[in-house]
Amino acid sequence: MPSPIFATIFLVVLIGTFVTCTKGAPRAFFVFGDSLVDNGNNNYLITSARADSPPYGIDYLTHRPTGRFSNGFNIPDLISQELGAEPTLPYLDPGLTGDKLLVGANFASAGIGILNDTGVQFANIIRISQQLQNFEQYQARVSALLGEEQTQMLVNKALVLITLGGNDYVNNYFFTPVSARRLQYNLQDFSVYIISEYRKILMRLYDLGARRVLVTGSGPLGCVPSSLASRSTNGECAEEPQRASAIFNPLLVQMIQSLNQELGSDIFVAANAVDMQNDFIRDPQAFGFITSKVACCGQGPYNGVGICTAASNLCPNRDLYAFWDPFHPTERANKIIVQTIFTGSDKYMTPMNLSTIMAIDSL
Repeated sequence: MPSPIFATIFLVVLIGTFVTCTKGAPRAFFVFGDSLVDNGNNNYLITSARADSPPYGIDYLTHRPTGRFSNGFNIPDLISQELGAEPTLPYLDPGLTGDKLLVGANFASAGIGILNDTGVQFANIIRISQQLQNFEQYQARVSALLGEEQTQMLVNKALVLITLGGNDYVNNYFFTPVSARRLQYNLQDFSVYIISEYRKILMRLYDLGARRVLVTGSGPLGCVPSSLASRSTNGECAEEPQRASAIFNPLLVQMIQSLNQELGSDIFVAANAVDMQNDFIRDPQAFGFITSKVACCGQGPYNGVGICTAASNLCPNRDLYAFWDPFHPTERANKIIVQTIFTGSDKYMTPMNLSTIMAIDSL
């Protein structure tokens, strides 16, 4: 057992680190959501929704799989870089202790959605309600080190990213032709329903102390290689999933505007992911890609069938592909998305981009 003197020194160092963080060093960063933002939590779970086998991570610093559904960095990594911070560790990572806790944490889990019945086929995943409970547990852990007041300050000043919604369509509503949700709702009504549930999630985040929350909409669900392989007959974006994105994203923006008005502050910021990705999907050559239809890693038409494995087709140059696997963008496409999050116009960011937020918060 450590001596009382050692424990006191350790606490002083932690508090010193925290004070430094509040004087211009990178703010803490918290991440919630699905496979687009999971940094490896699912590595610690018994589930099929994992990215811990090659060739995932082929372009990461270690050239080894990390649990990210990417050839390299994902969106949270790239936001951390822009913030001047080290990447957040997965909440389940045993290394998330001590001063690493002050960097923030990634609570995301591949396969989950807004609804608890989304992703049931993946069995053991961390649903959003549990992610929020883990956030409470995280705060208790930090409070034991820094005290409640400084922990609240760290959380209030943090940037939060949440990415949900796509799986509620892909792995729920559209999962089978006669899914329970499809029998229960038409597409418009289902979208309205999941937005109403999303609102409750965002309010829970607010109640837990989040004051700057970046909320990304769904990507162009009909244009990912998986949809092209399974739902398209002519190589064009699949109509019904694409219509889902077109319904969901404006409803999300409206809900966020309503929430901010109710709270009297621009707490929540909407990132229009569908328009960000549609830009390079419609004209991939303008962004330096050779294709936005064929995944770099996969099999079948458009490399859009199944999952990316060591037995899959693998492109030699990932920078030339917009999509890494049947569902997820490449690292280079993620860089374009994150750059738009930081500097994009109000076409993409409502009510403001992340650079503007950071400028306002530094005053």
